[in-house]
Amino acid sequence: MSATSFEELCQRLSSGASRDLSALLPDGIQHEAGHFNVFNLTEITQTTREKPTIPYPCRAFYKISFLTGRSRAEYPDRTVEITQPTLIFTTPKTPFNWLPIGKQTGQFCVFSAEFLHPTKSGAILDELPIFKSPEHPVYALSESEAARVQSIFDNMEAEIASNYAYKYDLMRAYALELIHIGQKRQSTTMLHPNHSAFARTTSLFIELLERQFPLENPQHQIALRTAKQYADHLSVHVNHLNKVLRETTGLTTTELISGRIVQEARALLRHTDWTIAEIADCLGFSDFAHFAKFFKSETSFSPGAFRRQTESSNYT
Repeated sequence: MSATSFEELCQRLSSGASRDLSALLPDGIQHEAGHFNVFNLTEITQTTREKPTIPYPCRAFYKISFLTGRSRAEYPDRTVEITQPTLIFTTPKTPFNWLPIGKQTGQFCVFSAEFLHPTKSGAILDELPIFKSPEHPVYALSESEAARVQSIFDNMEAEIASNYAYKYDLMRAYALELIHIGQKRQSTTMLHPNHSAFARTTSLFIELLERQFPLENPQHQIALRTAKQYADHLSVHVNHLNKVLRETTGLTTTELISGRIVQEARALLRHTDWTIAEIADCLGFSDFAHFAKFFKSETSFSPGAFRRQTESSNYT
């Protein structure tokens, strides 16, 4: 899948008199500061009835959205209905589709990884809990939280149009503030892995599981496939790991591994042209038949039927 560049996004979503990237960023900003822009949904002229694009495309930028209209956030494994002010975080690794329903209001900002480079922000972007958690970061906001987020985005819009020489330093501060607001909403287990021994083991297991994905090409194969392999990697007995995970998640080690594998299988069947045999091999199955039996037991569809079903769906 081809990525959508920052410049293309600005050109597609800017409204009015050609407010493109070059008009907003000084020369050389890509190398000096990375890319950043902020948009107001009420000013965007693009409609949801244009030619459908590839569903859940992987983008080339990070995005923080404040949505106040009714819409739907679609992921490969679930759909989230948005009916109140909501804060959403997406990354270049996040397969995600946003479907507006009716008139839309809200704001969003997009930025490249270079924009929040550790030398500029003091943070390692992909190590922040909001961007490494397996949870989908979609957070319905209280009235006070929504007012705070609205104020931050309003400040972004005002400052990006200003002549202030250090406005992009301000933008980094605003973006980091939004990230911290989101991280406060994450689960205690993800944010505080030392809360208990069980919580820490669970956090380490989930982190290890997520590091196996996404699969980037047909030659990429997951390194860990069984409960024992995960237990050995975490230096715990497989029975202890199973007990911990049942206590903290309600699921066994094998159930959690299988759930994540089927999630990846769905994404690959939907969004790549890899053969089913290639997908089976990447996911650690010894042969096509084994994978087909596993997938059908988890989804009630054969891999081929699932792919044909999704090919008939169109998304904007």
